[in-house]
Amino acid sequence: MPLDFQQLIPSIPFILEGLKVTLKIVGLAGILGFLFGILLALCKISSIKPLTLLADIYTSVFRGTPLVLQLMIIFYGSPQLFGTQIEPYTAAILSFSLNSAAYISEIIRAGINAVDKGQKEAAMALGVPYRLMMKDVILPQAIKNILPALMNEFITLTKESAIVTVIGAADVMRRSYMVGSDLYSFFEPLLFAGLIYYVLVMVLTLLGKALEGRLRGND
Repeated sequence: MPLDFQQLIPSIPFILEGLKVTLKIVGLAGILGFLFGILLALCKISSIKPLTLLADIYTSVFRGTPLVLQLMIIFYGSPQLFGTQIEPYTAAILSFSLNSAAYISEIIRAGINAVDKGQKEAAMALGVPYRLMMKDVILPQAIKNILPALMNEFITLTKESAIVTVIGAADVMRRSYMVGSDLYSFFEPLLFAGLIYYVLVMVLTLLGKALEGRLRGND
C-alpha cells in the first residue's frame, strides 16, 4: 500500500490538540515528582532509620515494577479502592509523578552525597540550622551537579507519557491512533506522532544545555 501523507493533513490539528494533554501531564508530573523526589532523598540521608527504610522500600517498589502497571492499577483499581473512577488525566499525573519521584530521589541523593563535606562542616561551624543548610547550601550545589541527569529523567518522562493511551487519555499518541483507524492507514499518523515527541525531546535537550551553560557561567 503506497504511503499518502497528504490524507493526514486535515487531521493534523486534531492530533496537535493532544499536545496540550501531553504537556500538562508531563509538566505537572515533572514538578510533583521533583518535589516528592527531594523529600524522599532527604528521608534517605536522614539519621531516622524508619524514614530511611520507608523511602528505600518506596523506591524499590516503584523502580521494580513497570510504569504501565502502576498506571493501570491506579486507573482501573480506583473504583475498588476509593469507590469512584479516577479520571485518566488524574491517574496519569499520579502514576507518573509517583514513579518519577523514585528515580529523582536517587539522583538527588547522589548529588547531595557528591557535595564536598567541607560545605556541610563549614555551615555547621557557623551555626546554620540543618533546614537552612540543606536549602541554601547543599541542595543548590547538588542540583547544579545533577542537572544533566534530571533533564534526562524529564526527557524519559516525556516519552513514557505516551502510555496514557492505554487508559484512553486523548494525548498525541491516542489521537494519532484514532486518525489511523479513520484512515485505515496507521503508518503516517504514528510517524507524525513520533515527530512530535522527537521535537519535544530536542527542545528539552536544548533547554537543559542552555541552563547548564548559564549555571557554569555563574561559577
